[in-house]
Amino acid sequence: MNIYTVPSGAMRANCYLVTQDGKNAVLIDCGGEEPLAVAREKGLRVRTVLLTHGHFDHIGGCAALQEAGAEIGCLREEEKLLFSSANLGGMAGAPVPPFTVGFTFRDGEKLSLYGLEFTVIATPGHTPGGACFDCGDALFTGDTLFLESVGRTDFPGGSMQQLIASCKKLFALEGERTVYPGHDETTTLSHERACNPWVR
Repeated sequence: MNIYTVPSGAMRANCYLVTQDGKNAVLIDCGGEEPLAVAREKGLRVRTVLLTHGHFDHIGGCAALQEAGAEIGCLREEEKLLFSSANLGGMAGAPVPPFTVGFTFRDGEKLSLYGLEFTVIATPGHTPGGACFDCGDALFTGDTLFLESVGRTDFPGGSMQQLIASCKKLFALEGERTVYPGHDETTTLSHERACNPWVR
């Protein structure tokens, strides 16, 4: 499995191109159009976009990816937020170009995509329908879990109580993972279990 980190959009949110066969890719989040250019440079076709949540800095490039042929999916509880003021695009002066959700998924569902298997983990708190994706030794956490930090909960639908419970749910996963967050640098699950000051 190869993972390419692509900072995207005005907020430079981390988006991740994930490929097993070197031809087809899954994109985790899509803050801007940058992943398209990187995928073409690496000879990849983005077939599917999986969204960790619906804030503008993680979905701003979805229209462009959809136009290029990608199907977009999110946790079913998050779908309404994508197309409401709660996506924060209007507040930030960065309205989200319209796109459609091709499929939704639920907590615990396994998604088999081009030789990759992602397990969906519902992680409400940053948003009501936030999700993380567990794939091999990689854990894509969006804005739920960061290096020694957690996501904000002061936006519409946020809940610190839910977010901490979601992080503890991630900590309960067996074994080690490299954590690929929606912003800033990677970390590991073992480091966060031991050092994250927000989750005790």
